[in-house]
Amino acid sequence: MRNVPQIIGLATAAFALALDQVTKQIALSNLAPGVAVPIAPFFTVRLGFNEGVSFGMFAGWFSGRPLILAAIMMGIIVLLAVWLWRTPRRPQAVALGAILGGALSNVFDRLRIGAVVDYLDFHAWDHHWPAFNFADAAIVCGVAILVLGDVMGRPNDREGQRELR
Repeated sequence: MRNVPQIIGLATAAFALALDQVTKQIALSNLAPGVAVPIAPFFTVRLGFNEGVSFGMFAGWFSGRPLILAAIMMGIIVLLAVWLWRTPRRPQAVALGAILGGALSNVFDRLRIGAVVDYLDFHAWDHHWPAFNFADAAIVCGVAILVLGDVMGRPNDREGQRELR
C-alpha cells in the first residue's frame, strides 16, 4: 500500500494531539498556577503558561499576541504536512506525525487560552529544566527520530556511500 506511511503519520499525530490535550485539561482542572506538586525527588508538576516559543524564548515579543505565533506555527505545520504526504518511509512518517501532533496541540492552546499550558517540571536540586508538556516531548522525540534516521541512514544508503569511497 502506497499510503501506509501517511496513515501511520496521521495516526501518530492524532495520538500525540489527543494525549497532550487530555493531560493539559487534567493539569488545568487540578493544578493552581505556580504551585508545585512533588511527584519524585527530581520531578514535580507545576502549572505554567508559555507565551513564547520553546523554553519561553521570545515571550516578550509574542506576549499578548498569540495569533501571530499561532499563524507562524500553522505555516510550519503546513510544510511538515506536505513533507509527511510525500514521504515513503515509515520512521520518517512517525517522526513527522509526532511533530505535527505536538505542534497542533500547542497551537490549539494559543488559540484557546493565549498561551501554551506547561506542567512537567524536572529538576536536580535547585536547577530546573524549563517546564514542558507532552506536545513538547512529542516534538523533541520526532526531531530526534528524523536526525537519527538521517545520521544513520538506511542500509542501502550506507552501502551506496561505501561504494562511492
